[in-house]
Amino acid sequence: MTARAAEAAGAADPGSAEDPRPSRAAFAGEWREWQRRRLAAAAAPHGTAALALTRWLDGEPRAVPGLPGLWRAQGGDLVGSDFEPGDYALPDGTPLESHAVLAADGHPELAAGSRVVRRFERDGSLAIRVFDPEGEGRRELRGIDAFDPDESWRVDARFEPGAEQRQIELADGYLKTAETSGSLAFSLNGQPLRLTATLRPDAVSVVFGDTTNGDETYGFRFLAVPLPDADGRTEIDFNRAFLPPCAFSDQFVCPLPTPENRLPVAIRAGERRVRRASPGGARTRVAGGEA
Repeated sequence: MTARAAEAAGAADPGSAEDPRPSRAAFAGEWREWQRRRLAAAAAPHGTAALALTRWLDGEPRAVPGLPGLWRAQGGDLVGSDFEPGDYALPDGTPLESHAVLAADGHPELAAGSRVVRRFERDGSLAIRVFDPEGEGRRELRGIDAFDPDESWRVDARFEPGAEQRQIELADGYLKTAETSGSLAFSLNGQPLRLTATLRPDAVSVVFGDTTNGDETYGFRFLAVPLPDADGRTEIDFNRAFLPPCAFSDQFVCPLPTPENRLPVAIRAGERRVRRASPGGARTRVAGGEA
């Protein structure tokens, strides 16, 4: 029996000992706590909204806007040079004298004053990322607009495995080969639908679009669906549809939905768009809509 079926079999009084469902108030409360945590993570000093720059590097030492010295790619490392002692520090606060390295198997990040720099790799190409707590993205962030929670957007689904190599387009136009794991089959208002998905250690990951994109919602959204049981059964809660990182900063390179994941229906559930202090603040246009 699925979680939804078990819920339907419960007593008529929500929240009673015989009914495993949380009450409507508890359901809404859990959702609001999830939203509080989402905003807190995005608005943290070096959180999602603080990403100010992703700069791709090669073997030529180059200046990176806002950072001291010069940076280059060397093998699998990012190497910084030509800076003053103390311009950079290790995560424990130890200052660097004249040489900095961000390595895949070394220090994950360095501090440059109030900013944090991190190594980013995509298909062997390296970029340096700058998270700036004083950057426009974080300063302009005021909230995450979302639809009110509604239990009717929780639907039974079945995961049907079928690993496949797919070409995925990223938000900057880059095409990347990735493996999807199968699809989630479900119905909305009697209409059979399907979403291509990828199994992760703790959830089924989905990138999807719908007919609200570009008007009521951002250009696309993400879902983390509970892992299926032994029979492939799980539940999609569209109330937990969440904005991708590139909704907060156009310096992220998020995957876009595959064509079949552009649902021909309106999903009026979950997060809608980032709310900013000024209407034009830190906006970018992405495929499928404007954020």
